Amino acid sequence: MSQFLFYVIVGLLVADFIFERILEYLNSTRWSDQLPEEVKDIYDEEKYRQQQAYEKANFRFSLISSTFSFVIILFMFLLAGFAWVNGLAMSVSSNPIWIALMFFGVLMLASDLINTPFSIYDTFVIEEKFGFNKTTPKTFVLDKLKGYLLGAIIGGGMLALIIYIYQLTTTSFWIYSWLVVSVFSIFMVLFYSNLIVPLFNKQTPLPEGELKSAIKDFSTKVGFKLDNIYVIDGSKRSTKANAYFTGFGSKKRIVLYDTLINDMTTNELVAVLAHEIGHYKKHHVIWSLLLGILQTGIVLFIFSLFVGSAELSAALGVETPSFHIGLIAFGILYSPIAMITGLAMNIFSRKNEYQADAFAARHFNAGELASALKKLSVKNLSNLRPHPAYVFFHYSHPTLLQRLKALNNVKT
Repeated sequence: MSQFLFYVIVGLLVADFIFERILEYLNSTRWSDQLPEEVKDIYDEEKYRQQQAYEKANFRFSLISSTFSFVIILFMFLLAGFAWVNGLAMSVSSNPIWIALMFFGVLMLASDLINTPFSIYDTFVIEEKFGFNKTTPKTFVLDKLKGYLLGAIIGGGMLALIIYIYQLTTTSFWIYSWLVVSVFSIFMVLFYSNLIVPLFNKQTPLPEGELKSAIKDFSTKVGFKLDNIYVIDGSKRSTKANAYFTGFGSKKRIVLYDTLINDMTTNELVAVLAHEIGHYKKHHVIWSLLLGILQTGIVLFIFSLFVGSAELSAALGVETPSFHIGLIAFGILYSPIAMITGLAMNIFSRKNEYQADAFAARHFNAGELASALKKLSVKNLSNLRPHPAYVFFHYSHPTLLQRLKALNNVKT
C-alpha cells in the first residue's frame, strides 16, 4: 500500500508540473504584435512592445525556475530526502513538537536558500530591466530576515499548537485546530495592517486636501463610514501600483500605494476607492473570510482521517508514523481537491470583482474607473490577452478587457 501511495504522490507531482507547463504554453500562444483596440487611447506601440517583451521574459524565467523546483522536490521523494531530514531532526530531540519544528524549519530554510538566486534574478535583473525594481540589496536582505522571523514565530507557533492539540485529542484534533485557525484568521483580517505591514512598509494617513475631501464626499454619499485611509510606500520596492481594502467594522481600512496616487487623477482615484468600497458594501470581505474558514475546516477534517496512517509515512520512507510526515504526504494527495476548491474560489473572486466594478460605475463613474484600470494595466505591464484556460485556473480577477466590456454594459 505504501509503495502504491508513493507512486500516486510522484504521479501527482509530475501531472501537476506538466499541466502547469501546458497552461503557460497556451498563454504564450496569445502573444500578439497587434495592439487591442480598447486600449489604443493609452497604450502606444512602443509601450505595448515592452509589455510583450515583459511577458516573454517572465515566461522563460518561469519555465527555468519551475523546472528547477520540480526536479528538487522530485529528488526529495525519489531519494527519501524527507526521511533523511526527519532522521536529522530526531537525532536532535525526541519531542514530537520539536522534531516537527526542526523538520519544517530545515525544509523551509533550505527551500528559500535554494530559490534565493532566482528571487535575486527576478528582482534585480527582470524587474530592473523593465523599470519596476526599486528594492535595494539592503531591503531585499531585511525582507528575507523579517520573513524568517515571522515564519518562525507565527508559522512555528501555529504548528506547535496544532501538534500539541493533536497529542491531547488525536483524531478529534481537527475541531479544536479549526477553532484556533479560525480565530487567528479573523484576528489577522482585523490587525494585519496594524501589526504585519508596518514591519515591511510605512503607512501614513492620507493628508488633508482635494483627494481626501473627494473620498470623504463619496463615502458619505454611499453611506460608508470611512476613517482609515492610508498611503503605503510601495515605491520602496517597485513602481507597480495597487490599492486594497482590509478589515471590517471599526478596523476597516483602505490603503493606496503612493505609486497609484502619483499617476492618477483625483476622480480616477475615487473610482478605485469606490471599487474597494463596493467590496465592503457587497459583503465580499466577510464572505471570503467565511469561505476560507469553511475550506480550512474541510481540509483539517479530511487530514484527521489520515494523520496517523502508517502507510502515509512509509510512502515517504519513514517507518514510524508522525504528524509532520503525514502532513507532507497528505498535502500532495490532497492537491487535486485543492485545485477544485481553488477554482471555485477564483470563480467567486472574479464574480466579486465584477460586482465591485458595477458598484463603482453606478455610484460614481464608469468612465473614470475604466481609465484607472487602463492606467494600472499599462503601469504594471499586465497581460492584456491571457489564454482563457490560464485565466480560468489562475486569475482571481477578470482580465482588463473583460472588465472594460462589463463596465460598458453596466446600467447606471
